Amino acid sequence: MLGNKTWAYYLLAIMTFIGLWQMIAVLVDLPIIPSPFKVMDNLVNIFMKYIAIHGFYSLWRIIGGVFLAIVIGVPIGLCMGYFPTCDKFLAPLVYLTYPIPKIALMPILMLVFGLGEISKVLMIFLIIVFQVIVAVRDGIKSIPKETYYPLYSLGAGFWDVCREILIEASMPKFLTSVRVAMATSISVLFFTETFGTEYGMGYFIMDAWLRVNYLEMYSGIVVLSFIGLFLFAMIDLIEKKICHWQYK
Repeated sequence: MLGNKTWAYYLLAIMTFIGLWQMIAVLVDLPIIPSPFKVMDNLVNIFMKYIAIHGFYSLWRIIGGVFLAIVIGVPIGLCMGYFPTCDKFLAPLVYLTYPIPKIALMPILMLVFGLGEISKVLMIFLIIVFQVIVAVRDGIKSIPKETYYPLYSLGAGFWDVCREILIEASMPKFLTSVRVAMATSISVLFFTETFGTEYGMGYFIMDAWLRVNYLEMYSGIVVLSFIGLFLFAMIDLIEKKICHWQYK
């Protein structure tokens, strides 16, 4: 688990943010920037009745996209990093498709897969998978070749090398890539949830904005922010467990 000091820093950061928000609200003194305390009070009152279901849908879409990106991206990155021929063949394909703005593919995904959950999960997948592939590949390429010799001398095959060296060695860069992509995926998810759905934090926030209900709008933004905080905290926790040698 995250240590007591880590939680203390998280709490201090949140309190600092609330203080700055309150200061801006007092200086501006307009309904469009309500006090954080009014927003929190409204959030407590409507969370279970209105917001919880939207937060659940957004969270599962993000987790589904990340899981799919890991399942597909990690094996491809492992093969590209370990087998030079595979890297020479796949690298141009990755470099060609990686720069494409993923948001530009949303109309195509919606036409092919419909307006339901699949298109939204695939959008998250497309944002993250290329970063996973490149990060895992680069992590493996950075391993000195001498590291493999003891295993080779024992007759180890590719899967043995994967289990003993490749996966652990590529984890730091892999987790960093997921962490970087997570913020982008949440932002894009917000945009995709304004189309063809009645559930999701993007839908809830935009619906509140159209109804000029700023308290509900900010309540949704706060929940979306805490979803991001939760996901980043989980990645940090996983990193401390898997990459424990970095924290000694």
